Amino acid sequence: SVVHHPIAPRSLVAPLHRHHREDEYSYVLTGKLGALLGDSVVTAGPGTWVFKPREQWHTFWNAGDTPCEIIEVISPGGFEDFFRELTEVWGDTEGMMTLAARYDLDMRPDSVPELCERFGLTVEKRAN
Repeated sequence: SVVHHPIAPRSLVAPLHRHHREDEYSYVLTGKLGALLGDSVVTAGPGTWVFKPREQWHTFWNAGDTPCEIIEVISPGGFEDFFRELTEVWGDTEGMMTLAARYDLDMRPDSVPELCERFGLTVEKRAN
């Protein structure tokens, strides 16, 4: 799967989550990407790849004051359908958890307040 993510300044894209089937590779096109990969925090600028392996708890955000854009390569394919379906349940925690379970994805919505506080973020207003 190949997914384009535009990310608003200082906004969190997702709660802590981990994939059981997919690896993610994020390529930063513009801006500054922040990511929590297990216990490690990384910041990446344009031209940088960030690897998020399956089974690792992670999340990511725009770590800058200008828009950030990334391209994600998610392997194996099929996870692009998750994003299509996510637009239907965005903002509905129960619906999002049901969707996540169908894609063998663990999510921790309770992590959002702490992540926002720790990294000075707001929550994305829409599904990407």
